[in-house]
Amino acid sequence: MEKIKFAPDGDETIDFYVLETTKLGGVDYILVTEEPEGDGQAYIMKDLSDPDDTEALYEIVDDDEELKAVAKVFENILGDVDLV
Repeated sequence: MEKIKFAPDGDETIDFYVLETTKLGGVDYILVTEEPEGDGQAYIMKDLSDPDDTEALYEIVDDDEELKAVAKVFENILGDVDLV
């Protein structure tokens, strides 16, 4: 499982484990969690970086409609997972 570091607003970094990736409407999304195993809080993040950027720029999806659409895609990919 890939591990990435997330630095919200330049604060202390948080390690996230990437559970799955997908593309929807030309936008890349990742499903991440803070725990490498077991049930835990999951977050859907979208890639805001430009193709020429050397580092990815992600933000947590907070728009309800976008979140529902992307969560449904991840649920279909993962099969036995319900994202609430």
